[in-house]
Amino acid sequence: MATLKRLRDTIETEEKGLKILVVYDTVSAIKNTEKIAVALSEVLKEKGLDVDCLYVKNADPSSVKSYDGVLAGAPTMAFRATRDIMGFLDSLAKDTFAGKLAAAFDTQVQSRISGNAAKGIEKKLQKLGFKIAAPPLVAYVERKMKEYYLKEGELEKAKRYAEDLAKALRS
Repeated sequence: MATLKRLRDTIETEEKGLKILVVYDTVSAIKNTEKIAVALSEVLKEKGLDVDCLYVKNADPSSVKSYDGVLAGAPTMAFRATRDIMGFLDSLAKDTFAGKLAAAFDTQVQSRISGNAAKGIEKKLQKLGFKIAAPPLVAYVERKMKEYYLKEGELEKAKRYAEDLAKALRS
């Protein structure tokens, strides 16, 4: 009976597409990381995946187990991911994500000393048992008139990344 239910669930998932959660933090008024998260989500949806894109403060950690995969991202702040995204990941139950897919992304200044939020997010996802589906996406920002903006071409880079990621998630 359990095997039949698993088969039925698998068929339903294949018909609907994989269910993916894109969870992100964003801190600037410009919302650079949110823009990347939305671009990733839109392309994954175009590729037939069932995607929810949620700001970390609106995401329910208990619902993560209902997804087939997770993309988690944040801006790099003080050389690492934000407290909110890491706190969200820390609140997830360990050992319940074995075999589920994940990837990390961040926004950061292009500098050798800027740090890298995506690396920390990816390590945390691995510790939780997720299988990393693709290397992290790094989207660069630059300072213009007292604010940070995505560098030219970074949204397009994120969209190409999402196209490749959709293939990796389905394989």
